[in-house]
Amino acid sequence: MEDLFEEIVKIRKAGGDAALATITVASGSTPRRIGSKMLIRSDGSIVGTVGGGGLEAQVLKEAMKVIKGGAPRLLHFDPTGKEVAEEGMICGGKSAVFVEPITSNPCLYIFGGGHVSFYMAKTAKMVGFRVVVADDRPEFASRERFPDADEIMVDNFSSALQRLRINKNSYIVILTSGHFSDEEVLEWAVKTDAPYIGMIGSKKKKDTIFSHLQSKGISRDVLERVHSPIGLEIDAETPEEIAVSILAEVIKVRRAQKPVERRPGKLNYAN
Repeated sequence: MEDLFEEIVKIRKAGGDAALATITVASGSTPRRIGSKMLIRSDGSIVGTVGGGGLEAQVLKEAMKVIKGGAPRLLHFDPTGKEVAEEGMICGGKSAVFVEPITSNPCLYIFGGGHVSFYMAKTAKMVGFRVVVADDRPEFASRERFPDADEIMVDNFSSALQRLRINKNSYIVILTSGHFSDEEVLEWAVKTDAPYIGMIGSKKKKDTIFSHLQSKGISRDVLERVHSPIGLEIDAETPEEIAVSILAEVIKVRRAQKPVERRPGKLNYAN
């Protein structure tokens, strides 16, 4: 069991997703006892077992839906009817398995340590994001300036980008001090799996950078997923207000990624 929980820590640290299945009811002749657990990774591989056979195959199938949808499910198994032969379930006991999602905290990568970034980092921590701040200026990327950031990277952007691992739980906000560095980060960002990429600036700046990147072989379709001008339209003016509008847009995209299922699914093997 220790290996299972260690694996959960590794998955969350890497920004991945999984599902944990736990037997909550076991009566009669069942292969595993109450409390038995199985961890299902997003690639379908497992750690532990809830009994093998048809029951475990069904749990695995439903666990993949939990990983995708983000909502827990309570599965009921009563192999007393004709489904027994079809599913290969020969044990006579009844059981229930609770399948819950294992998710990682979303990570917000803020490129640039200016005024808007300062307020974004504070607000993002309040709503559950892991925050990474990167800037090539030591005076702007410091622990004193960003005491709540989980990680601070002080380096030229080309070097910093090479060290980052971006996945579907990563959200990228580009707020650097110049157009050249904005373009450098954006060229890298659009090649990642990040579900949100936003770049601050006017429509003119966006068009100029997009045109340049297209000349370098990046398609318009790829660039269309970039949010620029950045943030929801709330007539924001101050750095604090701009930070709120950007984070609101990030949250909107994040919530759209995994629609929540309101009712748990059930599997009933009964007459």
